[in-house]
Amino acid sequence: MLVLIDTNVILDVLEKREAFYESSNHVLSLCASKKISGCIALHSISNIFYILRKIYSAENRRRLLLGILKFLRVADVSHENVRHALERNGFSDFEDCLQDECAAQNHADYIITRNTDDFSNSNIPAVIPSDFLVKYNL
Repeated sequence: MLVLIDTNVILDVLEKREAFYESSNHVLSLCASKKISGCIALHSISNIFYILRKIYSAENRRRLLLGILKFLRVADVSHENVRHALERNGFSDFEDCLQDECAAQNHADYIITRNTDDFSNSNIPAVIPSDFLVKYNL
């Protein structure tokens, strides 16, 4: 099984967001232990690097992301995927549409995110970390 990990799940762990940390960290741990395969959208790397600038130094942000890339494969999108995302009207947030395109391009089974409502028109099913863990008894 391949899951695309949305930016907010990574941030839950790196920022230790209390209400979400445990289930998000468990999903990442499953990826790290190779019990499931995980990927992260290419554009999520730059978004995370930017968002964490107030908390971590550039050196620490690089170290954290390099650590994540030891067990999450970077998934890219093609020119055509970006064009298709721009043509789709069913997403209120373009970045979420890019996540869906990236997940589809890389044949992900699920998008793991905390914002499932934003993926109501997604081609790939979106699920919150805790529901994913329960569904697969992980």
